[in-house]
Amino acid sequence: MAIAILNTHEPYRALVSDENLGQRLMDVTGRRPRLPVATPVVWLITATTGIAQLIHPPLYDLFRRDPRALLAGEWWRLVTPLFFQDGWLIGTVCNLTALAMIGVVAEVVLGPGRWLAVYSGCGLFGHLLSYLWLQPVGAGNSMATVGLLGVLATGALLARRRYDVRLPLPVLGMAAALPVLAVVDTVLHDNHGMPALLGMALGLFVGPVPRAWVAQRGTMVRGTDGD
Repeated sequence: MAIAILNTHEPYRALVSDENLGQRLMDVTGRRPRLPVATPVVWLITATTGIAQLIHPPLYDLFRRDPRALLAGEWWRLVTPLFFQDGWLIGTVCNLTALAMIGVVAEVVLGPGRWLAVYSGCGLFGHLLSYLWLQPVGAGNSMATVGLLGVLATGALLARRRYDVRLPLPVLGMAAALPVLAVVDTVLHDNHGMPALLGMALGLFVGPVPRAWVAQRGTMVRGTDGD
């Protein structure tokens, strides 16, 4: 069911049907775009918990960020806020939509393993920072999603230098605006800016290795073997 949903999802269909874009992605990743796996699984889990929260509201109080309950030994509150929504119905719909759109593109670029590492790492970082500094009480997966967005922004800004891929100016403009917006967001005491900046930093290391680098490394290895 999840695979069928993502297979008809517009961002993924655009990625696999646009021959020019597909070729550019092959230039970056070294492979054709594959059907996402991590995105639909995480999306379905988050949708299930969000619907359960709407049907039975006390679940939110049981699993949200709550510093007093955490200090009392409810350790699961370090993780479970990623799967519940303090925005309730509107928050659930918005966050699931953002996860589907951003998550699909990020997984095509990163693959499922690195996708999960970035998503969970930025999400847990955002919630921990919220406990310590920004908004101690709440829940949501949006901080994990903006971490993926940060990785994509870094990839877009480095696309020409690393991969010799030219992206449209509006895409580059949005990517360049993200760190500025993230700083403003943090100054305004919101908890999405820092995970976005962490995602941008991770984007320097977790993106696909440029094929030219791989070829150069192979040439150097062959040259060493010949000596």
